[in-house]
Amino acid sequence: MPRQAKSAAAEVRSLREEIERHNYLYYVLDRPEIPDSEYDAKMRRLQKLEAAHPQLADPASPTQRVGAAPREGFGKVLHSVPMLSLDNAMSREETAEFEARIRRFLNHTGPIAYVAEHKLDGVAVELVYEKGLFVQGSTRGDGTTGEDVTANLRTIRSVPLRLRAARSRGLPERLEIRGEVILSKRGFAQVNAQQVERGEPEFMNPRNATGGSLRQLDSRVTASRPIEMFCHSSASLEGLHVSTHWEFLDLCRGLGLRTDRANRRCASLDEVFAYYEATEAKREELPHEIDGVVVKVDSLELQRRLGERDRSPRWAIAWKFKPRQAATRVLDIWPSVGRTGVITPIAALEPRNIGGVTVSNASLHNMDEVERKDIRIGDEVLVERAGDVIPYVLRSFPEKRTGKERKFHMPSACPRCGGRVRREPGEVYYRCLNVACPTKLEGGIKHFAGKHAMDIDGLGDKLVHQLVETGLVKDLAGLYHLELDALVDLERMGEKSARNLLARIERSKQTTLDRLLNGLSIRHVGEATAKALADHFGDIEKVLAAEPDDLLEIRDVGPEVARAIAEFFAEPRNRQQVRRLLDAGVRPAWQPRRGGKLAGKRFLFTGGLAAMSRHEAQARVERLGGAVATSVSKNVDFVVAGEEAGSKLKKARDLGIEMLSEQRFLDLVGDA
Repeated sequence: MPRQAKSAAAEVRSLREEIERHNYLYYVLDRPEIPDSEYDAKMRRLQKLEAAHPQLADPASPTQRVGAAPREGFGKVLHSVPMLSLDNAMSREETAEFEARIRRFLNHTGPIAYVAEHKLDGVAVELVYEKGLFVQGSTRGDGTTGEDVTANLRTIRSVPLRLRAARSRGLPERLEIRGEVILSKRGFAQVNAQQVERGEPEFMNPRNATGGSLRQLDSRVTASRPIEMFCHSSASLEGLHVSTHWEFLDLCRGLGLRTDRANRRCASLDEVFAYYEATEAKREELPHEIDGVVVKVDSLELQRRLGERDRSPRWAIAWKFKPRQAATRVLDIWPSVGRTGVITPIAALEPRNIGGVTVSNASLHNMDEVERKDIRIGDEVLVERAGDVIPYVLRSFPEKRTGKERKFHMPSACPRCGGRVRREPGEVYYRCLNVACPTKLEGGIKHFAGKHAMDIDGLGDKLVHQLVETGLVKDLAGLYHLELDALVDLERMGEKSARNLLARIERSKQTTLDRLLNGLSIRHVGEATAKALADHFGDIEKVLAAEPDDLLEIRDVGPEVARAIAEFFAEPRNRQQVRRLLDAGVRPAWQPRRGGKLAGKRFLFTGGLAAMSRHEAQARVERLGGAVATSVSKNVDFVVAGEEAGSKLKKARDLGIEMLSEQRFLDLVGDA
């Protein structure tokens, strides 16, 4: 091996070990040693080296967590040992009866030690490792058969792709680890903020959001969400040389698998009681949602003797917390309009204290939920509050109705502006179609002025509300017609502040095409898609004239996004708004990436690449001035065919498009 290649191999090996060590310190030991920026720098260096030396590819490399093309569906996985559910206990007495049953079954009078664990509220999964390498991951499913979500689990940094050797024990030939995938409270808030930004409905609770994240057909979506995993058990402990569950958890940490640091070994049931009470008291302060404590017999020999019932083990029980729920009455249901025009039914409730917070409103999410739960004005309902999540209505009590209750109907006109309301085919929510709706306008102005759009500092919530309420701004273009005298008359707006704001608005006229497109609040169009549109078309007039088929040629623009963009610009009022912005002096300049040896060439990728992710390959093409297509057409110059290339390959051959192997592609792009 040439000296340069040997040096690269040594550095790659060192970087992989460093990155995995820092993952272990961060996720398993909770002792990070370096800042995120330094970690990211090491990852970028590793990615660059692996791209330059494809012969060093390793499926267990930290860089190989993301990048597979979207799949058409999930395969099925048969669990070697069924993933059982747990019986529940709802009180101290029922937990004491759990121990009494154990003693009767075993005829045991001696002490029994337990391990108490937080009952994490997430999605149960199983990880399979062979010779230390992560080879398969699946959901619990029905307990016997789950869904293959390997690609998505690989994106979770707290899931090691390669196990560490656990001191003198070495690595097991095969290990089936079970655990819970969750979203922390902070992560849940982040995911819902992303949903709102895209104009999508919020998730109802962290478990719902976790399930949605884990079942994405595109692993890149999963990777964008901060989901985590905690390990708690194994399908089989044979060959692991441990005699207690507590030793097993310690072994997991030694192997690099994350466990909950809140787990405790309890020498008696009294210690379990104390652990439960302490945990319930600090429940609100925990970083993630839990709904109880799992109590497990510590001795693996006792577990073996106790065995299982049909659906649950005899040696474990879930002691649930008192529910943070309350019954109350629906006083009214009113439609709330969001920034993108989504109209959400909100229940006005008789105030109730739930988990220390007075609740008087709860989102009903969408009309499908209202109808499925049959919630009516005047109903008595059960409301739950989960941590810091907006309260939601679990169910109604039809048996308590008096006959005076009324069904809620989504209005045909927007409650704020009177504009037409429509439910899109295949969607669960209704939208106001009026682009000038004041509520949409306020949200739209704040988004338009954001730092990733037109970057107009100083347009806060209160000022935007005044501008809309007073009629000074009736659309986005109205910002560019504001005058000093009118601004000075507004509440808490002095002459100096008004002049500064007008100067910032004037400066924003010189902008880029992607910033303008991002600022228009087009459904599904954020920074990345706006840049892709600007790169592809280079001119606002071409964007306005684009047909759905033209939009599908853009990387990361699928049918749903293409349809949303085309429909936005097909609406006359939206086109008029763009015209008014241009007439007001907004100049969205753009210089598509030109030059480079791939200028004017369009590439399509099919199948998996060994040396790099598809995303990185596409980025290399663009850095060299080329473009990337997502569908086969006569406009494609080259098709790069990786492993397991799909139906696109045959269609491309039929059209006579030139085929490139992965190696030929690498030779073409070099170190770009």
